[in-house]
Amino acid sequence: MTLSTPTMERAHDEFMDGEPTLPARPQRRRFTVAYKLAIVEKYDALSHGDKGALLRREGLYSSSVTEWRRARDAGALGGLDAKPRKDRAAPGRGELDRVTRRAERAEAKLAKAQQVIEIQGKVSVLLEQLLAESTTDDKQSRS
Repeated sequence: MTLSTPTMERAHDEFMDGEPTLPARPQRRRFTVAYKLAIVEKYDALSHGDKGALLRREGLYSSSVTEWRRARDAGALGGLDAKPRKDRAAPGRGELDRVTRRAERAEAKLAKAQQVIEIQGKVSVLLEQLLAESTTDDKQSRS
């Protein structure tokens, strides 16, 4: 059994240095909408044998072209672009957001408590008026 050269090199490096060397992980390619549309148009214009050559030259799969064609036909061209990620928040931003939400909740509770106190004051005044009327009625009915 013979080992491939990269495998032998890796085994040698591990034995000699104790630190394995791993090949770099390839990055995933991203394609723009313009590129996808251009490839779909070129692909559709070619004959069967030339389509394979185009795919090999560009390093693509026919399934990718099929998916891009379906998206184009559905009018979902905006969905083909990579979506921009949200910017990461500043290091202290999370704590600031948490404190802000807490303050907003406290202010809402305070507003509710003030409404309850106001209503209780009005109820108290109303009960005093009813009590005064009932005592006046009792005095009049006794006389």
